Amino acid sequence: MSTATDPHRPGFPIVNALGGLENPNAEPEAASQLQQTSEELVIDARALAEAKASGLTAVNITLGYTLGELPPYPHTLHELDVWDEIIAARPEHLLKVLRAQDIRRAHAEGRIGVVYGFQNAVAVGEERAGIAERVALFARRGVRVVQLTYNQANHLGDGSMAPENRGLTELGHETVAALNEHRLMVDLSHSGERTCLDAARTSVSPVSINHTGCRALADLPRNKTDEELRLVAERGGFVGIYFMPFLTLSGHASAADVVDHIVHAVDVCGEDAVGIGTDGPVTAVDDLDAYRARLAAHVAERARAGVGAAGERSDTLPFVEDLRGVDQFRTLIRLLEQRGYREERIAKIMGGNFLAYADRVWAP
Repeated sequence: MSTATDPHRPGFPIVNALGGLENPNAEPEAASQLQQTSEELVIDARALAEAKASGLTAVNITLGYTLGELPPYPHTLHELDVWDEIIAARPEHLLKVLRAQDIRRAHAEGRIGVVYGFQNAVAVGEERAGIAERVALFARRGVRVVQLTYNQANHLGDGSMAPENRGLTELGHETVAALNEHRLMVDLSHSGERTCLDAARTSVSPVSINHTGCRALADLPRNKTDEELRLVAERGGFVGIYFMPFLTLSGHASAADVVDHIVHAVDVCGEDAVGIGTDGPVTAVDDLDAYRARLAAHVAERARAGVGAAGERSDTLPFVEDLRGVDQFRTLIRLLEQRGYREERIAKIMGGNFLAYADRVWAP
């Protein structure tokens, strides 16, 4: 299907720098689990139809180990197998993204590009001699984005909730070098401030913060300071703004808050470095009352395990209620237009900037 005959797709690509393709209404009992595995995701006809109807061109999905009790390296290899099977079973809908040109191809063919990404790099291992080998394997398997840490500290550096706020460790430097060698994106979304700044200065390739907010507008650890945002942008990197409760101190973020953070990020980084990383799927939760009841238990479990973030509460939804579902991207485009943004700038924010960043990092 070409974009010329598809009324749902705009004339420019929409790229979600961190999101999902699942139908959250069809999930098995997963609310009490810290991390839902890829096998448990339900990527059904509704989810795919709504993702296409939203205009989505490509999405960086999370696979592999992020947190919990599963063995990081074996679990990550298994998740790669699972996602290869998911895509192979849906060739008319999905396209595995290995280079920026695959995103352009997905846009032209009316498919959705799937970018393999990690939200924790612990699977690279703790042996210096093995890090390069594992990164090379992940690259061969199609991984294109590697976030160094989740909220907590690991052996590479500190997450945003680690109180010590250390910088990159020695093994963290080794890992960044290996990711650079194999032209994988270094994502610093959940990293602590010093780890983020160290990685941005250390990396010979531009780095990204694929899903975050601006700490100048909401002083919470999951948001990034202007210093972090500016440094990433100055070095040719990318910053994606999320649709998450951390955009406000109240935890009840609105579509207007998303726009405010995008505008601030553009002011700090310039219009060529900012995009979106929603941190959620297109398909919306149907029964919000039932979801809220499950959410309280899930937030409490994350807190007990030490992996939650400041701003997560039982009364805060992990999405923006008035910016979800099939119309989320069209709504955001309309709100940006109302703020005076012209089509060229909007096209950059909605996907063009991520695509240009991918060209810079993934190009052979």
